[in-house]
Amino acid sequence: MDIRKKIQHEWDARPLRLILLLAILTRLLAVVFSKGFGWFDDHFLVIEAAQSWVDGYDYNRWLPGSEGNEGPTGHNLFYTGLHYLLFKLFSIMGLEGPQAKMFVVRLLHAALSLTVILFGYRLSLQAGGRQAARMAALLLAVMWFFPFIAVRNLVEFACVPFLLWGTWLLSRESDSRRRLLYAFLAGLLLGLAFSIRFQSLIYAGGIGLALLITGRWKEALATGAGIITAAFLCLAVIDLFIWGYPFAELAEYIRYNMHHYGEYITGPWHRYLLVIVLLLVPPVSLFLLFGFFYGFIKKPKQNLLIFLPVMIFLAFHSYFPNKQERFILPIVPFIITAGTAGWYLFLEKSGYGRRFGRILKAKWAFFWVVNLALLLVISTTYSKRSRVESMSYLSRYDDIRLILVENSNRGSTNLLPMYYLGQWVRYMEVTQERPAASIPPWFTENPENAPCFFIFEGDKRLDARVGAMKALFPEMVYETRIRPGFIDSILHRLNPVNENQNAYIYRNSRHYPDSKQTRP
Repeated sequence: MDIRKKIQHEWDARPLRLILLLAILTRLLAVVFSKGFGWFDDHFLVIEAAQSWVDGYDYNRWLPGSEGNEGPTGHNLFYTGLHYLLFKLFSIMGLEGPQAKMFVVRLLHAALSLTVILFGYRLSLQAGGRQAARMAALLLAVMWFFPFIAVRNLVEFACVPFLLWGTWLLSRESDSRRRLLYAFLAGLLLGLAFSIRFQSLIYAGGIGLALLITGRWKEALATGAGIITAAFLCLAVIDLFIWGYPFAELAEYIRYNMHHYGEYITGPWHRYLLVIVLLLVPPVSLFLLFGFFYGFIKKPKQNLLIFLPVMIFLAFHSYFPNKQERFILPIVPFIITAGTAGWYLFLEKSGYGRRFGRILKAKWAFFWVVNLALLLVISTTYSKRSRVESMSYLSRYDDIRLILVENSNRGSTNLLPMYYLGQWVRYMEVTQERPAASIPPWFTENPENAPCFFIFEGDKRLDARVGAMKALFPEMVYETRIRPGFIDSILHRLNPVNENQNAYIYRNSRHYPDSKQTRP
């Protein structure tokens, strides 16, 4: 039997095993090559904070006793706390390399993401049959963006395995004696998802409403009890220990968002619909959205448990002014799962597939070409490379006291990921609002107070910027240039707001007479 026949046999006989193998391969690709971080939140609110606690420092000043802390800040201490425990274990084991630790973190997240495929397959099998389940699982395995976000410390995706698992427990067939037990276990999983990402409670609330509508009120109560239990253990206990009263961070999170929602990215109500259409690649994304609604219309009772929570979640985020693309990620796997089942039901009932089979094959072929091209590029993307490698490069120097970051082309500079530096170092900014001339004399007149290193972001007016800084710090010498990753460079060219550019590092020769330059 040749390899092609073996694959076809496996696809027909044991499709889930073959799909999971594909998922493992694509995620291992991301584990190995997709270093760095994707957004602000997945690094600075998780990795940076957790490692600083291990080192006896409070990077974000979230904890009582830290300078400037006036109480709860509204941040999720559970998910970050899990990383703190992991990094503490690394410290005990003697594993200190930042990149080595992040390799393990990416590997753990990749392993967790495989459950998304498993439960997506089971949900779609239940709703649409074997053919739909195979396609849903395949999309969840190799959709172009999944391996990249699966290895990130992104709470919007880290909560998804528990949402899917809880939904599946409530949707599976079981005898009446076990239904309440499964409902309570589902509640624990949904509560765990809530403890990772607060907004996932909206989805859980939709599940409770769906249970009530379908007359499963006992299961609704059991699910609610499970959610409360998990939230108490994962959130309230932590806040009791740190602040002396339960749900302190959650209360502050709600208060903050009620008063500051307009200070972030806003957009029209239909923004997330456009995101879903583009994210899932047209025209297949349109098939999935159509199938999502068609499946509910044809089998409302069977599909209500997914349809209602997804729609409530989408409606809330479409209404709420603060709109960032990653916020909608928790429901995307559900749209794929239910949408695939509904689409195959439509093809079966309407005969559309028989009449327009060639056109459909051409559209799917277009989708797979685009998707696979994006998959290979995105899964190997070293995101925020210039920022990460700048700190990794400087980590070879000990006792860095001060770093100056210069980008007088704009009003701010990028945050430095100190985790990769291995030191918690003060740094000062030179920007449009705070030009070089505004640097206090205390730094320029006393050479001992001068910055140890200087990082210039971007190429624009570089010679003039370096010249202005050398006039203040004449002992500044060129050290190296750190290039951004391939995708970072493209994103910057498409939109200069994406500040992922060349980073030029200069050394203060008074503090460090000898260079330790090697290729990063």
